[in-house]
Amino acid sequence: MKISIMEWENQTSSSDFILTGIFSHTPTHMFLFSLVLGIFTVALLANTIMVLLIYLDTRLHNPMYLLLSQLSLMDLMLICTTVPKMAYNYLSGRKSISVAGCEAQIFFYVSLFGAECFLLAVMAYDRYVAICYPLQYHNLMNWKICGVMVASSWILGSFDGIVDVAATLSFSYCGSRKIPQFFCDVSALLSLSCTDTSTFKTLAFICCVLMLLFPLLLIIVSYTHVIVAVIRMSSQEGRHKAFTTCTSHLLVVGMYYGAAMFIYMRPTSNRSPTQDKMVSSFYTILTPMLNPLIYSFRNNDVAKAFSKVLGKGKPRK
Repeated sequence: MKISIMEWENQTSSSDFILTGIFSHTPTHMFLFSLVLGIFTVALLANTIMVLLIYLDTRLHNPMYLLLSQLSLMDLMLICTTVPKMAYNYLSGRKSISVAGCEAQIFFYVSLFGAECFLLAVMAYDRYVAICYPLQYHNLMNWKICGVMVASSWILGSFDGIVDVAATLSFSYCGSRKIPQFFCDVSALLSLSCTDTSTFKTLAFICCVLMLLFPLLLIIVSYTHVIVAVIRMSSQEGRHKAFTTCTSHLLVVGMYYGAAMFIYMRPTSNRSPTQDKMVSSFYTILTPMLNPLIYSFRNNDVAKAFSKVLGKGKPRK
C-alpha cells in the first residue's frame, strides 16, 4: 500500500525531514528504479573488484594504482551514501530521514565529493611526472609523497564535510521539511531554513568554485605538459600507451567536473529541482559505475590482473 507524503508526515517525528525522491510508482518509474538498482550493483561489484585486484596483485603495487584504488574506494562509499536509503524509502513507502541521518549523508557526500576533486588532481600530477620525468618518477612520486597526497585529499574533503554539517546544524528549520531531492543535499536543505542563510550560501559558493577550479587548473596544466611530451615521443608504442592511460583519466575528469560545475557553479535563479535531481543522479549513481569500467577496459595491467585472479580460482584438473 502506497503512503502519500502528507500521510507519512503525520506518522513521523516533527524533527525528521522528508525526501521527495525521484521515482513514483508508475510502470515507467518502476523500470527506472530497477535500472538504478542494476547500476548500483554493477558499481558495487566493479569498485570492490578494482580495490581487491590492486591489493592482491603485486604488479599493481605502484603509486598510479594506489591512486586508482582510492578513487574506487571513494566511488564505492559515495554510491552507498545515497542509493541504499533512496531504495529503502521507495520500497517501504517511507519518505522520512532523521536529522542524524541527514547530517551523516551531508558529511559523507560533501567529504567524498571534495576528496575526489583533489584526488583527480593528484592523479593528473602522477601522470605528468611519469610521462615528463620518467627517470625521476620514483623520487618525485615515491610511496611517502603519494601517501601524503592521498591523505591530504581525504583530510581536505573531510574538513569541507565537517564545515557543511556544522553550518547546517546551526540553522533553524521551520514550516515545510520536504527536501526536493533523493538525498540530503546542502543547497536543497538550506532552502527550507527560516534563518537567513544568504551569507553562508555565498561563502559555500565561493568555496565550491575554489574547490573545483583549483584542482581543475592543476589538471589542465599537468595535461598540457603531458600532451606536449607525448607528441614529441619517437616511440609509437610509448605514445599509444601514454595516450591510453591519459584519455581514461580525462574521461573520468570530464564526467565528474562537468556534472559538478553544472550543479554548483550556476546561479541559484537558474536552478530547478528537476535539473538538480537529474545531474545529481548522474554523478552520484552513474559515474561511480563508469569510472572502474573505463579504467579496466582501457588498461592491460588491470585486465591481466583480473585474468590472473580468475585463473587461480579455477579448479585444477
